Amino acid sequence: MNTTQKIALIDYGAGNVQSVLFALERLGFQGIVTNDAAIIQQADKVIFPGVGEASSAMQKLKSTGLDQVIPLLKQPVLGICLGMQLLCRHSEEGNTNALGIFDLDVKKFSNSVKVPQMGWNTIANLKSDLFRNISENEYMYLVHSYYVPENQYSIAQTNYGIDYASAIQKDNFYGVQFHPEKSGKVGEQILKNFLDS
Repeated sequence: MNTTQKIALIDYGAGNVQSVLFALERLGFQGIVTNDAAIIQQADKVIFPGVGEASSAMQKLKSTGLDQVIPLLKQPVLGICLGMQLLCRHSEEGNTNALGIFDLDVKKFSNSVKVPQMGWNTIANLKSDLFRNISENEYMYLVHSYYVPENQYSIAQTNYGIDYASAIQKDNFYGVQFHPEKSGKVGEQILKNFLDS
């Protein structure tokens, strides 16, 4: 077990934290689920998981003051699914102002596609060390009704009716729309790359 790295998982009542912890354990790492600002600030890596709804998630973050803490973090931070969307400026889900780390707006998929997108889809145009040893067009597991349009921070792209950004990066902040913890060996490699960053 690699206990040299302190890995904090931000606890704001969102689901799916357990599967991220299990994925870390499979890689030999231990994570701590916490909403304690001091623990999060002192961690070597921060994971911002998320399954849930944007406006209630932001209310939770504000109630603990983490909405002020997260944008100032200097270590590598990985937002997953809703966690990625909350790193953006605004979400159409509940007309929510989010953390504003990325100057991007999260949109709802149009009615021309089945919502939510649920299941396996490919990632392409991979542009970051996050995707070291990952091939183009690998399949990742996704569950979401809202998406981040293509933008200057995009480091991976997925097509679902339209091309959208399935991963973004700015400085020490990474966001992935897919669930690496549910995406088998490829997802584990992405988590490992993040932990090695």
